[in-house]
Amino acid sequence: MRLLKQATTPLAVSLAIILVVTAVLFYFKSVQHQHHLVFFYLFPTALVAMIYGSVLSMVCATFAILVAAFFLYDPIYSLYVSDPRDIGELILFAVTGLIAAKCTAELMRSPEKRL
Repeated sequence: MRLLKQATTPLAVSLAIILVVTAVLFYFKSVQHQHHLVFFYLFPTALVAMIYGSVLSMVCATFAILVAAFFLYDPIYSLYVSDPRDIGELILFAVTGLIAAKCTAELMRSPEKRL
């Protein structure tokens, strides 16, 4: 039971960070009419990579892609993305997010573990 709690707490915290960022970005999209907000997910994924490592950060980047498609791209509340440019933006974010997650986690590792 304790092992399960230790495994789920970082995941829950990481997904909660993504959901908070999504709420802020949804506000900017709906009230301020801003576009191309998906790249703001790079900050929380890098934070998760620094704290918990690359695997959990990659999970967060994947979750951020799904949440962004659902809340930030037209049609809202659907995983379908109507504009091909938006699909390209999501793919570019996915590649950038996954690479950044791995690089950030590698930079945060102790020098003894790098060898």
